[in-house]
Amino acid sequence: MPSTATTNARIDYKAFQDIVPEIGTGMAAISHALRKSGIEPDLIEILKIRVSQLNGCAFCVQYHLNDARKLNVPAAKLDPLAARREAGIYSPRERVALDWAERVTLLASHHIDDETYTRVSAHFSEREIAFLTMAIGQINFWNRVAAPLRFTPPIPTGS
Repeated sequence: MPSTATTNARIDYKAFQDIVPEIGTGMAAISHALRKSGIEPDLIEILKIRVSQLNGCAFCVQYHLNDARKLNVPAAKLDPLAARREAGIYSPRERVALDWAERVTLLASHHIDDETYTRVSAHFSEREIAFLTMAIGQINFWNRVAAPLRFTPPIPTGS
């Protein structure tokens, strides 16, 4: 059967915000809490990009690439993110956070065992793990909205 895929937005992002403004308000509150969490903002953006790659959400990948660039995250950390295990440039803390993000995102495929939790807890406090998990849940939510509604990816920063 031929593909009927298109890149046209089904609902525009701005229209979505107008339809359900409460979602934006709630997500802004989560974002505010994440900013106050003490977790490195660049790490949160890297996690959001990787999760969005896993979920195939072009809007969120581009959105968070733009945000990461505003934070001056080096291209050397952004460009190889999809092949991060082979890149060898991520710190142990970043590697364990990315592994946690992938496992939380792919929960049905990758049960999170005690060994995985032990690895993440070696680099993050209980409080930080709670915030990491919230950041991952938040971007998974946005991926599940933006991808099926085909929000148009935002213009890259500097374009």
